[in-house]
Amino acid sequence: MIEIPVLDTNGEKVGSEKLDPAVFGGRVRYDLLKQAVVAYRASRRQGTAATKSRAMVHGSSRKLYRQKGTGRARAGNVRTPVRVGGGHAFHKVPRDFSKGLPRQMRRLARNSAILAKALSGTAVIVRGMQFDQPRTATMAKILKAAKVDRGALLTVAAADANMLKSVRNISTAEMKLVSEISAYDVLRWRSLVFTPEAFQALIANPETPGKSAEA
Repeated sequence: MIEIPVLDTNGEKVGSEKLDPAVFGGRVRYDLLKQAVVAYRASRRQGTAATKSRAMVHGSSRKLYRQKGTGRARAGNVRTPVRVGGGHAFHKVPRDFSKGLPRQMRRLARNSAILAKALSGTAVIVRGMQFDQPRTATMAKILKAAKVDRGALLTVAAADANMLKSVRNISTAEMKLVSEISAYDVLRWRSLVFTPEAFQALIANPETPGKSAEA
């Protein structure tokens, strides 16, 4: 069992929670994490780059001058790729770079990323983060006290507008629902921070935390 420290808003340890590695795949699958990260980043590519081929460029198809007898290098029409303003020999066309990854692989990759954070000691639970109004300075102090201010993914069980507004102006932190985090989200931040409710939702249903089992 792995112990996840529970901290208060002052950074003091007030307890711990247990995390069973077997529930999260038993080991860190680095090859699967690589696939998940590559698939996520590939799917974010726009794929809108486009250039014109020689067939798309405006201009006559007439040969500029005869092949032999001029003393000059042979040449075709003005649309040839070797001339200024000509088309591209291997022109770019819009394409879809996205890579598919089965749902079970995505879930296992996410759990493997969470397990990696737990094993490395960069996963914590912070208790008492309730805001009656947006407080960016207060949130920054909490993250600094918990020693996760150099980069943290804050996971919550339910949407909280005040907490979101308190986090979104902090460049070294991001907040997401525990049901929506991916392996890439977990890996791109130095630390993983749970609220107690988010951690309980994750333990109760590691496959689809915060959602019904059939989701």
